Amino acid sequence: MCAERTALFKAISEGERKFKAIAVASDERGFTEPCGACRQVIMDLAGDIDVILSDGRGGMRIMRMRELLPHPFGATNLKRNTRKKS
Repeated sequence: MCAERTALFKAISEGERKFKAIAVASDERGFTEPCGACRQVIMDLAGDIDVILSDGRGGMRIMRMRELLPHPFGATNLKRNTRKKS
């Protein structure tokens, strides 16, 4: 399991429910973004929060979850069509 999901699950297990951001730091030359599984879990449990990315050269980028996961599966996907067929 990735660090992002571990951190989020731990925070929730400790009672946290509102999140502003999550940070992903790497010692690589480029930015390391959360994997697909982490993106979905972050969107499900924290919503459209800031994702702060830092690289090994001191660079930083801030993105919103919707930029990383533009078409998330969410609660609206679970709603059933309630219209009656004619």
